[in-house]
Amino acid sequence: MLSAVVRSHAARKLAVLVVIAAVLIPLAHAKWASGSWPDALTVDVSGPLGKASDWIIDNRDSHWIFLYFFGHISNVIIIGVRAVYVALLALGWAGVTAGLTLLAWRVAGVRIAVTTLVSFAVCGLLGMWVPTMQTLALMVIAVTASVVIGGLLGLAGGLSEWAFRVLRPVLDTMQVLPAFAYLLPVVMIFGNGVPGAVLATVIYAAPPMARLTALGLRGADAGVLEAVTSLGATWRQRLLSARLPLARKELLLGVNQTIMMALSMAVIASVIGGGGLGDRVYQALSSVDVGKALAAGLPIVLLAVVMDRTIGAAGERLGEPPAEGGPRLLRGWRAWAGAAVITAVVTLVGRLTGSQTWPTGWTVAIEEPVNQFKEWMVDHLYTGVPVVGGTAEWAADYVKWILDPLREGLQGIPWYGILLIVAALAWLIGTWGTALTATAAMAVIGVLGVWEPSMDTLSQVLAAVFVTLVLGFAIGIWAARSTRLERMMRPVLDMFQTMPQFVYLIPVVALFGVGRAPAAAAAIVYALPAVIRITTQGLRNVDPAALESARSLGATQGQQLRQVQLPLARPALLLAVNQGVVLVLAVVVIGGLVGSGALGYDVLFGLAQGDLATGLVAGTAIVCLGLMLDRVTQPTSRRDRKGA
Repeated sequence: MLSAVVRSHAARKLAVLVVIAAVLIPLAHAKWASGSWPDALTVDVSGPLGKASDWIIDNRDSHWIFLYFFGHISNVIIIGVRAVYVALLALGWAGVTAGLTLLAWRVAGVRIAVTTLVSFAVCGLLGMWVPTMQTLALMVIAVTASVVIGGLLGLAGGLSEWAFRVLRPVLDTMQVLPAFAYLLPVVMIFGNGVPGAVLATVIYAAPPMARLTALGLRGADAGVLEAVTSLGATWRQRLLSARLPLARKELLLGVNQTIMMALSMAVIASVIGGGGLGDRVYQALSSVDVGKALAAGLPIVLLAVVMDRTIGAAGERLGEPPAEGGPRLLRGWRAWAGAAVITAVVTLVGRLTGSQTWPTGWTVAIEEPVNQFKEWMVDHLYTGVPVVGGTAEWAADYVKWILDPLREGLQGIPWYGILLIVAALAWLIGTWGTALTATAAMAVIGVLGVWEPSMDTLSQVLAAVFVTLVLGFAIGIWAARSTRLERMMRPVLDMFQTMPQFVYLIPVVALFGVGRAPAAAAAIVYALPAVIRITTQGLRNVDPAALESARSLGATQGQQLRQVQLPLARPALLLAVNQGVVLVLAVVVIGGLVGSGALGYDVLFGLAQGDLATGLVAGTAIVCLGLMLDRVTQPTSRRDRKGA
């Protein structure tokens, strides 16, 4: 009965849309027969943006908003990063390694401590100790700020439906707006250096924490909350004793995603003076040296692994009593005192030996073997591979059979037809408000005068998102059923998600050539880990009682998946779709470096030329595409309530 009502409701919407189309399309075609966006409906924003740019440059040394607001923010960031970096230098390589290893042992266990020890040893062996400390100092401040800001935003969105609706477009804008697009205004306000790098990282890394915090709080078990309320708990007690503990897994996943995305910004942040490992990667890529880029990129991955594993294990053990008979070092204040004493002793020994940084004689060069391996891949995989062909053929087929038809189809549909299709898709799964938002986002693209390049970019995004979701859902379902597989895949996913896109851009270009195909490959590699993680987490969080009931009724594993797990994990799966879209869009600009053209190239051109109008207009168009794709894939809360 319920499904019949839903179908009839959708049918009524379709009937209304058919009537609207029958009236509006002939009128629009009569007035704009060409189908391309009319010049009369565009607005030139280069003048106002140019004036804004000139005003910022003229007043940033004298106006009160720069001196007493942005100036204080900049000073706080500089002091924080410098304090962490000075502390790391004072400890020296021996003290840092010992202290962080003991910290990991204290809060996360022996296995994570060994991982920490090996990771920092590898950073030293690669000859990257000093830039690793620079990046670690930057990331400590950036990740802390991202977690705090994202957590507070997620708390507001999780406890208030109104706040959640307001935050959605804000978070979309923060995460979808390409970093290169807002680097220019950030540099104009804060100049080149650490403050701009930290703020750019926070803008990009805070939204996943906010989204997953809101998801966890909104998905808290209603029965538990009702039981706590019946015991007379206050609002604060319900939050601290029920909502937050029930959302612990989502909170930890949010921290994980924040760490991954913050570290993935290391290279982009280096463009405006972030320094550290990102700067080494950027310099290596300017000389097309994959070996040097990998030597600097691996420590970024190792930092992500250490931070993620330590925080994740500490969160899992939070509130658990100490293991009976466990090492004394792991208990009480004596544990911290013991760790501090050992760290101080190791630091003193390091100072006495006169070796504050990693000894140069203890390094291993990997550049030459890596470059030789890249050349071998190009020689043996680019073309002429028996049966399957080579990567060059794959790239050509992808462009010929997928990207070209999709782009021609989107650019061939009249602009008013695109608007009507977007409105129909958004209204069918949401409300009039959803449809109006999605349609307005597409209309803004036309008004800004970038309709044609936006359709080109949209075709690339749709193709990459489709491949990402197919692979991500399939692998995520498989990993949710196999704990062993998930553990094996975890370091691989960490590497793909935290390795700067610039590092694997060169081998991707070497294998697939220059054009839209390597840009799509880079986007898929970057977005896939988040989709897999969120899908796996959502399926694993399904109520065990529901699965047990299905098994008791004789349901097969396939039936349990289709009829129980997937429906109950729907919020997580929708979030996976959202993250797939925004992460693919985040690589659009990177794709502009390898010939994808369209909006990505415009953003890069604006940054390179200091042209605020070109860069921001293209960046705004990318945000509008992301907002539209979010609205046509994410059912609104009102729709969910009607279908409940």
